[in-house]
Amino acid sequence: MNVIVGLEIHCQLDTKTKLFCGCSTDYRDDEPNTHVCPVCLGLPGSLPVINRKAVEYALRVAKALHCTVPEESVFARKNYFYPDLDKGFQITQYDRPLAVSGYLDIEGDEGEKRVRITRVHMEEDPGRLVHKGGMDRPRYSLVDYNRAGIPLIEIVTEPDLRSPKEARRFLNKLRATLEYLGVFDSEKEGSLRVDANVSLEGSERVEIKNITSYKGVEKALTFEVTRQKNALRRGQKIVRETRHFVEARGVTTSARSKEMEQDYRYFPEPDLPPVRVAGWVDGIVLPELPDARRQRFMAQYGCSLIHARTLTGDLRLADFYEKVAAGTDPVLAATWVADTLLGELNYRDMPVAAVPSDTFAELVALVQEKSVTDRNAVEVLRILLDQIKEKGSCEGPRACVERLGLRIIGTGAREGDDPLASAAREAIAENPRAVEDYRAGRKEALNFLVGQVMKKTRGCAKPSDVNAVLIRLLSGEE
Repeated sequence: MNVIVGLEIHCQLDTKTKLFCGCSTDYRDDEPNTHVCPVCLGLPGSLPVINRKAVEYALRVAKALHCTVPEESVFARKNYFYPDLDKGFQITQYDRPLAVSGYLDIEGDEGEKRVRITRVHMEEDPGRLVHKGGMDRPRYSLVDYNRAGIPLIEIVTEPDLRSPKEARRFLNKLRATLEYLGVFDSEKEGSLRVDANVSLEGSERVEIKNITSYKGVEKALTFEVTRQKNALRRGQKIVRETRHFVEARGVTTSARSKEMEQDYRYFPEPDLPPVRVAGWVDGIVLPELPDARRQRFMAQYGCSLIHARTLTGDLRLADFYEKVAAGTDPVLAATWVADTLLGELNYRDMPVAAVPSDTFAELVALVQEKSVTDRNAVEVLRILLDQIKEKGSCEGPRACVERLGLRIIGTGAREGDDPLASAAREAIAENPRAVEDYRAGRKEALNFLVGQVMKKTRGCAKPSDVNAVLIRLLSGEE
């Protein structure tokens, strides 16, 4: 049974003021209902005026997604009742959206894939409900209208996605594109919300509402696909409905039957004229987008395709890498940023912005000049990240290496005070059976002795050097 997925992505545009009034959009740390005015509250006699910057941001997105911008688009009223909708309707775009017929290329399950974009339209965000109460007192909800009127774009895809993993890859690529365009801040709570439509081929589709994380999209779709498959195996029919994703439990729950378009009684917004901005598109100059930057990283820095894709998938990570690569071996820097640093940051739930690029470049330089082994460099990185998380700053990598005595021990020719040779002699003296086994032809005994020397040097020696010293000593060359 083929899986069919289409997405509706709601993205808050990172403007200073709301879509139809001058209220500030910087509301997240402020008291409820303090960023409101007669316009965004929909009070009688108030008239909306469209935010020019929001239109410009939306057009940037449309151009980056290869959309066509019609000569004219029209705002409409979407009528429905919900406590967080203060006007009793939402100003959005219906049958005449801002942009249509675009696409975004992603890495699909079977190679490169083109996901078609049906439309990009503008609308205002509703307010939000704050749920209170619990075990010790009755449950109730409060309404905060600070978010009401925040400018949104809704990006609607064709049902071209064929798995939860493809859906997540699409969202990651879209998020990166929006950040590169400078129209969106992924660090802000609620800045990206997703509704997913999912069905099995030949069966009815189900909508999953208000998924608020990228991982959540994959989890919600995985659960819903499994639920639908199990229902069909039991001979049940899939009902067209709206379901909510409960992220804490990783399940979807039935909310209501799916509304049809006629249920919303759309009609043109009488207080806003048609929008005619098709002529603006040619004047919009796009910045370097993820695909172009990926190709440049491969050509300029010699990054592998996998590393280039990882590094350019996040704007902050790409900027960080370029700063590190400027003073070190760029291929080595790509490996350490993409494979090592990113994993350590994810484990600690830390952003890459928390790490000073010059500090990390110094660590990569230590590895490059063979002053520290890869293993000990990872240990130093972990110490520095823990210091940053605890205190907001850290000591320098070189200082940390010297303090802990982690600098690589060289072979030192044949001098008797060579620490590597001394550690090798101790290992030979303490493990006579392994020495006998090696001399009897059991080469795996040498690996055991190498491990013993590495313990004694606390990993501050290269295994190839240890091998060479042991072979020399066991062969009686000294």
